[in-house]
Amino acid sequence: MIASIDPFHAIAISREAHRLEAAGRSILHMEFGQPSTGAPAASIAMAHHVLDTDPMGYWESQPLKDRIARHYRDSYGLAIDAERILLTCGASPGLVLALTSLFAPGARVATARPGYVAYRNTLKALYLSPVEVACGPAERYQISADALAALDPAPDGLIVASPANPTGTIIPADELARIAATCAARGIAIVSDEIYHGLSFGDPARSMLEFAPDAIIVNSFSKYFSMAGWRLGWIVVPPSLIDAARARMGNLFLTPPVLAQQAGLQAFEESIELDGHVATYRRNRQLLLDALPALGLASIAPPDGAFYLYADISHLTDDSLAFCHRLLQDTGVATAPGIDFDPVEGRHFIRFSFAVSTDRVEDAIARMVPWFQAQGRR
Repeated sequence: MIASIDPFHAIAISREAHRLEAAGRSILHMEFGQPSTGAPAASIAMAHHVLDTDPMGYWESQPLKDRIARHYRDSYGLAIDAERILLTCGASPGLVLALTSLFAPGARVATARPGYVAYRNTLKALYLSPVEVACGPAERYQISADALAALDPAPDGLIVASPANPTGTIIPADELARIAATCAARGIAIVSDEIYHGLSFGDPARSMLEFAPDAIIVNSFSKYFSMAGWRLGWIVVPPSLIDAARARMGNLFLTPPVLAQQAGLQAFEESIELDGHVATYRRNRQLLLDALPALGLASIAPPDGAFYLYADISHLTDDSLAFCHRLLQDTGVATAPGIDFDPVEGRHFIRFSFAVSTDRVEDAIARMVPWFQAQGRR
């Protein structure tokens, strides 16, 4: 039987937003976790140089792998052999590589609910069984060691994300350690999505590798490095899975674009520019937090990192998809419906992305406040 997977509803919202934009409407795009900034200036300059001088081809940059290994040493105090690092065409193929290297069809893999829509649907597409664990305000919308210990039978695997999408919540170091210990005791393999590392508004996020050396790490240049369209990422695999992961990479995806690899290597040296983007996200986050009372939004997930605000709108609607469509039509503000991230409770939630310029966040708030205030309580 062919796997049945759910649509990504935010894409439909975005398609409608672009249709309205083409018709002359002023649209503010807050539906995707896509930085409005481009790649670092020096990375773009490097790309021009590569275009002029390099015929390019199938190639995996050893200097980039070495630089990523150094990043783990500098950021997390971890000594990672560069051969454990596989370069990918973004985090999405990296997730496929991780899951197919670890699990056979039918394996059960736990995820937090709410969680990134592609976790559930990628698992289904690979004929794996998602085990969605309800995580609400009491759990800070995050998976916990206690929740994993209570699953009977134990799942074969776990996908964990910190900071998480759609909530931005970060799992504290002591809880990461407890999760790692529970997984080790119960034979649960860990895939840690660390794509939002570098985007924290308090203490930096910790890598699961600090607590679970055999975890597979998925990361990307799309978020902190502001290179979403360049389609470049990486995974870190344990030594026992290097050959299996490399075989899948070579057959399914080949290598990432040479242009992106060279630009990505340069991006590691541009922390001043990139941290400037994080400062913008911090300002945007505060603007939205300050606007919550005027918007009438009293319950949100703690936005510790990433660039999202996930808000409860259950007092306004029982249909977040229809709500987002109305918000777009009436105000020109595009957002993501909670049903993308939680098929059960997501009808009561909305996600705002503040990965846009500050003037656009200010404009969005000015448009949304009177609209939200005009909505009757259901």
